Amino acid sequence: MIDRMNTEPPPPAAAGPEAAAAVPTPIPDSATLQQELAQQKDVHLRLAADFENFKRRTRQESEGRALAQKEAFILELLPVIDNFERALASGAVADSKQFRQGVEMTLQQLQGLLSQHGIESDEIVGQPFDPHLHEALSQRRDPDQADHTILEMFQRGYRRGTKIVRPAKVVVNDLTRSHHAPHAH
Repeated sequence: MIDRMNTEPPPPAAAGPEAAAAVPTPIPDSATLQQELAQQKDVHLRLAADFENFKRRTRQESEGRALAQKEAFILELLPVIDNFERALASGAVADSKQFRQGVEMTLQQLQGLLSQHGIESDEIVGQPFDPHLHEALSQRRDPDQADHTILEMFQRGYRRGTKIVRPAKVVVNDLTRSHHAPHAH
């Protein structure tokens, strides 16, 4: 009883991390831990399922956009095909002015369509040969042109911005060739 009668105040609580360690924390029982674990597993499974659904939805949307772009391109291409069919059905002779005019108009329409989709082609005859942009099919000697100049274009090259879609196939001037070497075609 003497202790109860002690009127001295208890010593002040220690401050700092030692004080927190001195206060005992209740230890959860096994049932509480299993319940918390089950809740965390449920949250994890729901997040994993949501993520899989997101990936599937994103993939489907991407495939849908690609398909829509292809269909739009095809729809833009169909009138060009129609013009070719009309030109052939007109019964015009291949050398006629009308036939040539129809083919030229169709070619311009195709080039415009490519341009709308960012596909460009350059006039390169007379320009310096660049192996990154051009494919040399042969060489020829023309003393009137500079060395390594493109003399002829067999097939037009196309690019989208700086990316080469198809290199141009060309004949390149080679002034190192002898005068009597046969010309390549």
